[in-house]
Amino acid sequence: MSHAHSKSRVVFASSVLTAGALLLAGCSSPADDGGEATGGNEDVTLTVATSQPETTPNYYCGVELLKERLEEADIGFTVDLFPASQLGPDTERFAAVQAGDIDIDLQGASALSATYEPIGVVDAAYVFNDVDHAFEWIDNESSDLFAGFNEETGARIVDGWFFGNRTFTTKDTPIESPDDLEGLPIRFPDSPQFLANAEAMGVTPVAVANEEIYVSLQQGIAVGQENPIVATHSQSFDEILKVASLNNHQVGIHWLVVSEKTYDKMSDEQAELLEETIHGIRAENRDCVDEETNKILDEYRADDSFTVVEEEDVDKEAFIEKAEEFFNSYYDGERLELYTAIRGMTE
Repeated sequence: MSHAHSKSRVVFASSVLTAGALLLAGCSSPADDGGEATGGNEDVTLTVATSQPETTPNYYCGVELLKERLEEADIGFTVDLFPASQLGPDTERFAAVQAGDIDIDLQGASALSATYEPIGVVDAAYVFNDVDHAFEWIDNESSDLFAGFNEETGARIVDGWFFGNRTFTTKDTPIESPDDLEGLPIRFPDSPQFLANAEAMGVTPVAVANEEIYVSLQQGIAVGQENPIVATHSQSFDEILKVASLNNHQVGIHWLVVSEKTYDKMSDEQAELLEETIHGIRAENRDCVDEETNKILDEYRADDSFTVVEEEDVDKEAFIEKAEEFFNSYYDGERLELYTAIRGMTE
């Protein structure tokens, strides 16, 4: 796929498709999908949804690769992509995954925690030191959590794709330590785990919807926000915010969630290929995110009106210590056990 594709700026309608359109898009039975495909596999149409627009790496280096590779395998897959929350916000889409109306969705752990609370822990500030730590946990330590998630929700988490480290961008305040955040109104997503992250770092959170961030920054309701650099740039927040501080307080992971009902309509060969393809994309998706992030940061560094607080200039240990102190008292039971296990991997 050419890198030029990442430059496209296709605008999607923001309205959610009707229930009838959703059913037509991806919920037909194998018989309705056209009968038997090559090698004895039934034809299967997969509906793949995400909140990500086409201009972000998790689309053009993620779900678009998934579509290409599954269809090129010629074992009966047709993949329909619905980016930019076309099939509704996170909570509505996940309910559709549970019902089998959406086959695959990219979801953040904070959104999923509304249905299965323990998984919110993996979105805690500084629970992972870096993306390598996150992937090591996924590969070696995640099975119990994912099994509990599957039992509770009727959906499987197959893997996680990196979409960037969440960092602070502000109008004019460099963030080098937790003290720099005191009294600053910073936009955070309005979910319990994200608001807990704000409290853990000493932030005054401004909880507004994603589509309201730009206006809230324009009007001074918030003087900063936190997002991966690629998201900050793709949504044009950097037109207003001129300081990017690479404190990297959260490893952004989109979880590849597959409906259990989707497995019911796939053959063993198709299910194996689906999971192998999702796993195989993870590393190149990460490289793509890193490449785009570094490209944007280089543009910031070359811009005299912009300031980049480099990672080595941030007192990350102070942030980690503050977050650990908070979450060790905020969590209890299963969530505390999970949190301490993940943090214990770094000792």
